[in-house]
Amino acid sequence: MSLARAYTNIALVKYWGKRDVAQMLPYNSSLSLTLDKFYTETSVEFTDQAEDQFIFEGQQQPVSAKLMRVLDDVRQLAGSQQKAQVKSHNHVPTSAGLASSASAFAALAVAASHAAGLELSRRELSILARHGSGSASRSLYGGFVLWHAGTDDQSSFAEPLSEQVDFPIAVIAVLVNQQQKSILSGAGMQAAVTSSPYYSAWVKTAEADISRMSAAIADQDIAQIGKLAETNAMRMHATTLSANPPFTYFAPETLQIWELVRQIRTKGLNCYLTLDAGPNPKLICHMQDVSKIVEILNAEIPNLTYTLCQPGPGAKLMTQ
Repeated sequence: MSLARAYTNIALVKYWGKRDVAQMLPYNSSLSLTLDKFYTETSVEFTDQAEDQFIFEGQQQPVSAKLMRVLDDVRQLAGSQQKAQVKSHNHVPTSAGLASSASAFAALAVAASHAAGLELSRRELSILARHGSGSASRSLYGGFVLWHAGTDDQSSFAEPLSEQVDFPIAVIAVLVNQQQKSILSGAGMQAAVTSSPYYSAWVKTAEADISRMSAAIADQDIAQIGKLAETNAMRMHATTLSANPPFTYFAPETLQIWELVRQIRTKGLNCYLTLDAGPNPKLICHMQDVSKIVEILNAEIPNLTYTLCQPGPGAKLMTQ
């Protein structure tokens, strides 16, 4: 039995839309920051049992097509026909726009490959994790991570830009709704790709954002990182609002917090909002400003639930 842990990541330049659904190839490259507070632990054991089993939070669940794809990939690489018992626990709300699929499939890739006796490189693990969830390709690494869109299965992988982050960037993850979202990311992406008249412009601007974000990270410019991330996120969400029929992942509290963030900036604090396919905002700021920002938020929204995150580590094996 092998046990692995992987952490979620927040995309600063978003991945939104697949040009090849079967191979999980994105239309554009993306760039993320792995967070230190949210993670998934997954164990895998291959045995001579009759079929694969998936136990999530102590309850047996159906084996999804994505889970089966990763297990089948591992079996093919290992030359094995054994079935797997997979047990997984999320230390992050599931399907709430907090990247639980990223940490889940990254942990699965590490645990399953080790349980099968494989010694895969991190690039190979990134590709394997991508077969379950695109953003999981980035959760193999800590710190800032770039996922290359690539042109085929082997050229679409993530690699670290800076795993040891030595400047005080912080992310305040605000939980306004921990329920599973009504439109899952895959369905939302496909709707945007096929029906938003703005989708091609989104891809073009997102690719251009990669070089700008990379430069901001190299300069350790937290304000520029935040500005770029906020603009990129809202452009992504514009594709959902312009889809046919239109839809949104925003909750009323999401918009309220976004407006508060705009007000916070007028007070001279660098604070920027980003969010993936879910209602829960992540606020990018300087570590020294966290207490002031939280104080302002709590004054307007009492009993606010939030988690302070800093750059987190890459996926790792927990047991041999």
